[in-house]
Amino acid sequence: MKHLNSILVAALVFLVVGAANAQDENNPWAIGIGVNAVDTFPAGLRDGQNASDSSNGELFEEFYNVKDHWNILPSISRLSIGKYLGSGFSLTGVGTVNRISKLGEVRIEDDTYFGLDGEIKYSFRDMIGGPGGWFDPSLGVGGGYTWIDDIGFGTANGLVSLKIWVAENLAFDVQSGYKHSFEDYGITHFQHSVGILFKFGGKDTDGDGIYDLEDDCPETFGLAEFNGCPDTDGDGIEDRQDACPNTPGLAEFNGCADSDGDGIADPQDACPTVAGLASMNGCPDSDSDGITDADDACPNEAGPKANKGCPWPDTDADSVLDKDDDCPKIPGTVANKGCPEIAAPTPAVMKTLNDYAKTILFDTGKASVKDQSKIILNNITAILKEYPNAKFSIDGYTDSVGGNKSNQILSEKRANTVRDYLVTNGIASDRLSSIGYGEDKPIDSNKTKAGRANNRRVEVILKN
Repeated sequence: MKHLNSILVAALVFLVVGAANAQDENNPWAIGIGVNAVDTFPAGLRDGQNASDSSNGELFEEFYNVKDHWNILPSISRLSIGKYLGSGFSLTGVGTVNRISKLGEVRIEDDTYFGLDGEIKYSFRDMIGGPGGWFDPSLGVGGGYTWIDDIGFGTANGLVSLKIWVAENLAFDVQSGYKHSFEDYGITHFQHSVGILFKFGGKDTDGDGIYDLEDDCPETFGLAEFNGCPDTDGDGIEDRQDACPNTPGLAEFNGCADSDGDGIADPQDACPTVAGLASMNGCPDSDSDGITDADDACPNEAGPKANKGCPWPDTDADSVLDKDDDCPKIPGTVANKGCPEIAAPTPAVMKTLNDYAKTILFDTGKASVKDQSKIILNNITAILKEYPNAKFSIDGYTDSVGGNKSNQILSEKRANTVRDYLVTNGIASDRLSSIGYGEDKPIDSNKTKAGRANNRRVEVILKN
């Protein structure tokens, strides 16, 4: 039996010390203080005893007879330390002290009472009132060692208790326990206690009042409604779900704002302060020409991108835009690229041109025009300007004096000289071409001086 006592004491020490060394940073501890009462009377009769020869009564008899049977030390006489293990279970180490003067019906001199017990209890708090409820009943079992003066004995304990939580960490605690002695000389008894319990030890790393165990953001100060996570901009959307955590916004935009109310969140809006179109990345296009107002030189008048959003001008109002109008300041026709329709030169005009052309004189054997012929070229130029849509070929010819190859080259050069002069003096280059025929296609005999003079000529040919 002595060995059993030693084992019980060792087990109790293990439970209490084990609890102290098995701290979980996210589970609270609890310390309780209070007073206790010891009552041996309702503990029941021993085997072979009857009420007439025993100081005790039947089990639970006169259970509430405080005056006649309870031993109470009028001071703090109970100290406990416990730890919540999870799933409703808690482990508690309890130390009690008392003075025994009543052993049932027997009165004795005050004997010292010490008790050291370990308790495992299951709470029905969550089951009855839901998590965090104020009503917290529990049942438990335990074991311990009790000394009355110098007599010690082990006990097996059955427990029932009730905690009334008056604050998150503070409870009023009432408990009754049945302590059955393992020793024949031990005293089976009831021990009652009342006191207060203070719960502590839960870790709150970020100091937001929410224990880390229940805090979804344990290292960041947050709000209870978001399980300890922050809502920095106060828009009702926690930062983890907020695409713009530092700017108040709307849930439909993942916490971002839509400052201009165009249905496009500011981070995706190229013009966040001006209502615009989704197709323009949130920027306006007042004239609907596909160019944002910021890039449109004419934001209220539709125009092509090539002209910076402005319509192309039509200076002469002939329905041909200036960019396509060869005569932008003179009304013309679409068919004639904006220029007026002017009749082609008549045969008479062509005869006049060629009468002039035949009198153009060149330096002998060269392509350079003699000075006295420049007035003739000016007259030809003036006539050609009267027919801006007509195209001409400047054809050059020689007589048969000299080699055929050299005459061909000379005719080409003389035709080019005339063409270049006309272009230099205002005739569009795309209206003129030139060609040389050398001594081919003579119009007179090369056997006479007069005939050869006629064959050395320039002709102007109408091409359209």
